[in-house]
Amino acid sequence: MKPHTPIVDASFQAVINAPIDSVDLPAWLFSQSEADYMRCSPAHIAVGQTTGANGQRVVVNVELIGHSAVVQRYQEKLSEPHHLVLTSFSDVFGATGRQRVHVRWELSVNAVGAGQCELTSQVVVHATDAMIHNLAQQGIDFEQFRQQRQQAYVAHHQAKTPQLAASLERAALHAALS
Repeated sequence: MKPHTPIVDASFQAVINAPIDSVDLPAWLFSQSEADYMRCSPAHIAVGQTTGANGQRVVVNVELIGHSAVVQRYQEKLSEPHHLVLTSFSDVFGATGRQRVHVRWELSVNAVGAGQCELTSQVVVHATDAMIHNLAQQGIDFEQFRQQRQQAYVAHHQAKTPQLAASLERAALHAALS
């Protein structure tokens, strides 16, 4: 299965009131509790961490994006304290049935001042060939579908980015005290 036509490419920033040296994106993501994950968005349902067959760490999350339930299995592709890239072939359950999309989620932090840094969270979602085929079989116009999903993904990602930054801030401040 390969990625296909882009559905969304959205990037948002939020401030973390903690020194950049105390921020560790992979440590935060791969140890995040379900309660903290759920604090990041009312649309977050569940999260868990595991290891894939290839030995890479995987974070599995379930959330509502728009009116669709999404199950994401993010594998780490680049894992550095201030830069994390994850990819997932995610299942989307909605009015068009079960669809599969390819998601690339990139997180990075940059210092912006003394004791402060900025989180950038970018999500890029592509349709898969199977999704394009399934939508065509149902007589659903891909461009209309894309626009609806884009609005839902952008709204969800924009709303949760400040909450992700707040979660990272809590983790960074806790780490700085340790």
